[in-house]
Amino acid sequence: MDLQSIKNRFGIIGNSPALNHALNVATQVANTDLSVLINGESGVGKEVFSQIIHALSARKHNSFIAVNCGAIPEGTIDSELFGHEKGSFTGAVDSRKGYFETVNGGTIFLDEIGEMPLGTQARLLRVLETGEYIRVGSSKVQKTDVRVIAASNKELLEYTHNGRFREDLYYRLNTVPIRVPALRDRQEDIILLFRKFATDFADRYKTTSVQLEDDAKQILISYPWPGNVRELKNIAEQISVLSKDKQISAEQLRGFLPENNFSRLPVVAGGSSSVTHSEFANEREILYKLFFDMKKDVNELKKMFFDLLQNPNLAQHAPVYTPDNSNNNNNTVKELSTISNAGNYLPNNNPVILNNQHTIQQHEDVEESLSIIDKEKELIIKALKKHRGKRRDASLDLGISERTLYRKLKEYDIENL
Repeated sequence: MDLQSIKNRFGIIGNSPALNHALNVATQVANTDLSVLINGESGVGKEVFSQIIHALSARKHNSFIAVNCGAIPEGTIDSELFGHEKGSFTGAVDSRKGYFETVNGGTIFLDEIGEMPLGTQARLLRVLETGEYIRVGSSKVQKTDVRVIAASNKELLEYTHNGRFREDLYYRLNTVPIRVPALRDRQEDIILLFRKFATDFADRYKTTSVQLEDDAKQILISYPWPGNVRELKNIAEQISVLSKDKQISAEQLRGFLPENNFSRLPVVAGGSSSVTHSEFANEREILYKLFFDMKKDVNELKKMFFDLLQNPNLAQHAPVYTPDNSNNNNNTVKELSTISNAGNYLPNNNPVILNNQHTIQQHEDVEESLSIIDKEKELIIKALKKHRGKRRDASLDLGISERTLYRKLKEYDIENL
């Protein structure tokens, strides 16, 4: 089957070289029983590639099942994958077959494989190497013939370095790697995808398909698309439903795009980096907010010094400025007392004093860690202290999921406070 026929069959739009290469690898490996690891950011369509591999394989007439490892609680994932015996744990009122038993002879797609617990990773490795598994609560070894296709939006090799993913399992899964490109890396396909989505939604809602003006097309192409194809589809649906004018200008299009995503940080010079865009989502965003707040405080500090130097009379009424850490490290000015003939500014407890001769006494700069990991750990500890160890409240305050917070506690070896 040629490449265009595969695209038509599975609804794949685009002709970028990176996309075509990924499809070629998928078609070449389909007729084998090799394990495949699909890498790519969230929303790029990794599951479609697993379906292509299964549909073009000798197992196509047998079962295919997609399992999201990140959506299954750690305490039940072994039961879901390998089954359990009656009475093996609380709530096990009957025996149950696992996915590796029900899909015997077919293909199982393990999405978000990086979220799989280490204990389950060891059992999965045994299935891949010997085809054997044991139900939870049983001692009987069972056999299965299942092809495993895994996917991750994280760099699993980095996970192996910090002990979050088994290295032997990584190399066993990574027999044939497929990297699905992010949407911003296939800009030539963005307009084609938008046109396809707009046409589909026009048919669904019995309306006229929206059209983009040239300046709007340029904005659509330059937008970073952190949510990839999934986000583009959502934007196309919003415009199709909410826009009264079917000819969309650049200004109208901007109203549907999140403004903060036009200048997401950090920016990497040269346009290339080993760090993927998805790593700056979720919990990383709270760190960027912290850095912006710090920059704002520094600017306010500079302005205060200039005002005091230019007008010595202001020093008689200058407030004491101290950091208030009670609200996610946001500093607030507190007028604690009035200092006569001097203005004391106290950032990080290192005083800088303006005397009557308007000279500034030198003070020792304190080295402050700018490590993202250190800042992340510090914020997590402060959030737990603030909410008296309540993880749910702390995760809401940090803007991350409770599951992610639990993972971070284990990663940084933070005891619940």
